[in-house]
Amino acid sequence: MKETGAELCSVYNREHHLEHIWQADPQIWGSHAPNLFPNIGMMKNGKYHFQGKTYEMPKHGFIRHNENIRLKERSEHQLVFELLYSEETLAVYPFKFSYRIAYTLRGKSLEVSQQVINLDTQELYFCLGGHPAFNICLFEGEMLEDYRLEFDRKMMLQSHILSPNGLVSEETKPILKNEKQIALTRDIFAEDALIFREIPSKKVAIFSNQHGKILEMTYRDFKNLGIWAKPGAPYVCLEPWLGVADFENTSQQLTEKADIEKLEAGLEADFSYQVNFF
Repeated sequence: MKETGAELCSVYNREHHLEHIWQADPQIWGSHAPNLFPNIGMMKNGKYHFQGKTYEMPKHGFIRHNENIRLKERSEHQLVFELLYSEETLAVYPFKFSYRIAYTLRGKSLEVSQQVINLDTQELYFCLGGHPAFNICLFEGEMLEDYRLEFDRKMMLQSHILSPNGLVSEETKPILKNEKQIALTRDIFAEDALIFREIPSKKVAIFSNQHGKILEMTYRDFKNLGIWAKPGAPYVCLEPWLGVADFENTSQQLTEKADIEKLEAGLEADFSYQVNFF
């Protein structure tokens, strides 16, 4: 684990001697598995408005590079990290909150649980998600084209297209036509991430055509799914999201942001996804 951002850095399969998490080669993409809160993707011009004030927000929020998040609990099979609101967070996000993330290992299954607690007297608006990058081309002689993603059902899936400045357009492109498999190719992410809003399937697996199922992610608590990698890179990010980047036609009002979550004062909300390794 990397304490900065409470970022998962390694899941090593001792049985098959495989590292499943991308090792953050800075020449390709220098992250492992960022945690996303309180925003997903880009905000238009990096800004939003709330109650008559304008705030700046970095891409994917302020958890992923945060050095103030602290290890709160540790046991043999679990780590729990927490970030409490501060003057620093209030300057960019005007809500009092506690954000917690727990990693729990059960055999060959990893559960990643995120909790938001509203410590404020007003409604709290947020987006939240994961961005884990999983290695592919795990075995000698394999190429990117030897891998595929497979959902647990056939679907008609359209992906929203991102504009050059990282905003979501109304334009979509078909990805699946009553199918459940997506072949990984060198150009599949040429136009950036695949973005599936309100995706019906809540389970997706990575398969090697030569060696079978590598891992499977279940994300029942999340409405949306992003899939991404640097074109041609030997990894793929499976990203369960509550939220999405700003649309091009956004008002930039936080309360009107597409797919934003809302939490009443004094309440907490819990969301988790699980990854099974084979």
